[in-house]
Amino acid sequence: MGAAIEVPEPLKRKFVPSNFQVTTWAELDVYYRSLVERPLLSVAALERWILDRSELDAVVSESFSWRYIKITVDSSDEAADEAYQYAVQELSPRIAAYENTLNHKLVACPYTSQLDPVKYGIYLRNIQNEVDLFHEENIPLATEVQLKAKEYGRIFSEMTIGVNGRQMTLQKAGALLEETDREYREAIYHKIYGRILEDTECLESLFDDLLVKRHQIALNSGFDNFRDFKFRALGRFDYSISDCLDFHEAIQLEILPLLDDFNRFRKKALNLEQLRPWDLHVDTSKKAPLKPFNDINELVEKSVACLSSVNPLFGKVIGTMQQMGHLDLESRKGKRPGGYNMPLHLTGVPFVFMNASNSTNDMRTLMHESGHAVHSYLTKGLKLTSDKKVPSEVAELAAMTMELLTMDHWGLFFDSEEDLRRARISQLENVLKVLPWVATVDKFQHWLYTHPEHTREERKISWMETFLSYSSDEVDRSGLEYYSEYVWHKQLHIFEVPFYYIEYGMAQLGAVAIWKAYRENPELTVQRYISALKLGYSRPIKEIYETAGIRFDFSRAYVKELGAFIKHELDTLLTMES
Repeated sequence: MGAAIEVPEPLKRKFVPSNFQVTTWAELDVYYRSLVERPLLSVAALERWILDRSELDAVVSESFSWRYIKITVDSSDEAADEAYQYAVQELSPRIAAYENTLNHKLVACPYTSQLDPVKYGIYLRNIQNEVDLFHEENIPLATEVQLKAKEYGRIFSEMTIGVNGRQMTLQKAGALLEETDREYREAIYHKIYGRILEDTECLESLFDDLLVKRHQIALNSGFDNFRDFKFRALGRFDYSISDCLDFHEAIQLEILPLLDDFNRFRKKALNLEQLRPWDLHVDTSKKAPLKPFNDINELVEKSVACLSSVNPLFGKVIGTMQQMGHLDLESRKGKRPGGYNMPLHLTGVPFVFMNASNSTNDMRTLMHESGHAVHSYLTKGLKLTSDKKVPSEVAELAAMTMELLTMDHWGLFFDSEEDLRRARISQLENVLKVLPWVATVDKFQHWLYTHPEHTREERKISWMETFLSYSSDEVDRSGLEYYSEYVWHKQLHIFEVPFYYIEYGMAQLGAVAIWKAYRENPELTVQRYISALKLGYSRPIKEIYETAGIRFDFSRAYVKELGAFIKHELDTLLTMES
């Protein structure tokens, strides 16, 4: 597997004892009260106070992270669920109240204005935003929303379908849509989406409840709707709602036609009169699905070698995580759906969770999560925990860029150049697919939360209008409207983390721009990429993108330029001899 990096020393504590564990509120309360009561009589005292508060934040954050990890790796673990519920219901509300008090203490301190604006600028801007948004009546509502939203993961983790006499998670079954037998793919497609429909009423009711509570949170904070509140809560200071609308339009006008082009190629390559939804994942070569690895150990071993080919540090981070038991990659019943990289601000080495089913997509997912993991590792030296809590626009840039940077080294997973070519084509097709889907999900949420009194029927109509306007005309969905009407139910973000999705589109554009630069100057591009990731959230988003050597831009002209690069690369692969 190659040499692993030396496991970093956990954050050295100066305020919270090194053996302290977050258990009961009574024990935790002592440290928050100490910060509230401490006098701040100089700039030096204020800086020490900020660092101590940051340390406490790291302690609490890591404790909460492990509680979440434990309920996702095994949704049947009652003890883990109890610990998580206690953290959300008993600890979080009290912490939120204290955080508001501490924020006010910082804002009111006469020495705050004397802090270095370069060092503390982003931190202070975010604190002021939290002060402006805080309303005590939202504490119990936020707790209710957090607990309610987690029901979505439980519902999907319990969804299985029967295939060849055994039950499969939907994640594993999804890989079967790559099989060459068209009738088999169609049957699997109907089983997957039919199973999702079985929980339609449950998921619709869940969203209804979340919508009401989120709208009330916005009203309590003085906003007309949850969208406007959430933009402020997410700290979107570097772009506006108008920029998001520009993104929607640019993707529809410049990327969707490229996807149409590819789907015409797909239909011709598969010799089909009609391209149906179950034809969108099978390889256009009509060959069996690629199998880049046989088991999880091989996936990790090859991934470490692939990442190391881009930069030795990248592979060493994942190798170390494997040695520390910080990788849980295999799909199994009772495990929550999806995947994530969980930063651990005390330990300095994150945890990666995913649901592998021995497909090319699993390889791509681990490359993606490796980008997040490397990002987490590179920010471990930042003194403020808040600087390590990177906004999604930057976090996803790290992850999506890693997918593309490693693509030239995917030969480590495949025995032939032809298989490597097929994998690269699949990757670039996925880039074309994800951008319209991101625009669809984001635009739909704009409607959802600016029309909070809508009925379920109105919601269905709005979804279908949005969905169809960003769907390829080359795909025949006739007779499948009953699936399409609720296909948004499969998108975890809408339920659990509203408005956290357009970042994937922004980051995908940024990743393409970095990959374009990588083709011209690999070494310089990787160094710029690393330099950008090391900044964490200590600089504005636009400055981080500029450090990476790219633009934070959603204009139609820029999207057209990047789209042309994708098309050129894809056309080159498609015209290569098998």
